This record gives sequence, C-alpha cells and structure tokens, in this order.
Amino acid sequence: MLIGDLSRRTGVSARLLRYYEEQELLVPQRDANGYRSYADDAPAAVEQIRAFLDAGLTTRAIRELMPCLCEKGMRHCDHSREILDSGLSRLDEQIAALTEKRGLLAEQVEDVASRPLRPGPS
Repeated sequence: MLIGDLSRRTGVSARLLRYYEEQELLVPQRDANGYRSYADDAPAAVEQIRAFLDAGLTTRAIRELMPCLCEKGMRHCDHSREILDSGLSRLDEQIAALTEKRGLLAEQVEDVASRPLRPGPS
C-alpha cells in the first residue's frame, strides 16, 4: 500500500509516517518509480508505534522493540523486558522530578498566600 493509503487507514499523517521511516520504525519498500510501498501489516505496526509513544517510550526504544513484534503482538524476552523496564524507570524519574518541582511551587504559593495583598502594577 502507498503512504496515502496507510495514512488514511491509520489516521496518521503522511508527514508523521515519513518521520517514523527516518527513525527506522517503519521500513517501506521502494517501487520502481520511487514510491514508498508498505506491507499489509504496516497499519498494525503504526498502531503499535503509536501505543508505545503514548506510553512514553522514546523512538530509540521503540526501534529496539520493533524486531520483537509479531502477528500476535510482542514476543516478550529479556531484551524487550529490559527496554520496557528502562522506559518505566525513566518515567518514574520524571514523575519524581515533577513531584519535587510541584512541592517547591506549592511552597511559593503558600508563601504568597500568607502575605497581605498589596496593590499590583497598574
């Protein structure tokens, strides 16, 4: 199928599909005329890429997981578990950092709220 067909079937723009190709997440064949030609399983691959991105994985991590995909989903092995665990750890670190920043900002809000109101700039 051509890129326009894949875009219509998945709801993902052709521009984004080309980005996935640049990131080596999708590997289309090239026809004699240079057009991209995607395999019949490309819509499922795009769906899986979107799910991984929505879950917070980087395109690098997704690229490493792509060989683990099969018709029935993902084959779980030590390699895929390591990548998924790493992604989860990275998200946990981001959540902890954001929680700390939120606490610092909440302290500032409390400090400002405890002071009497003064007229602001006109």
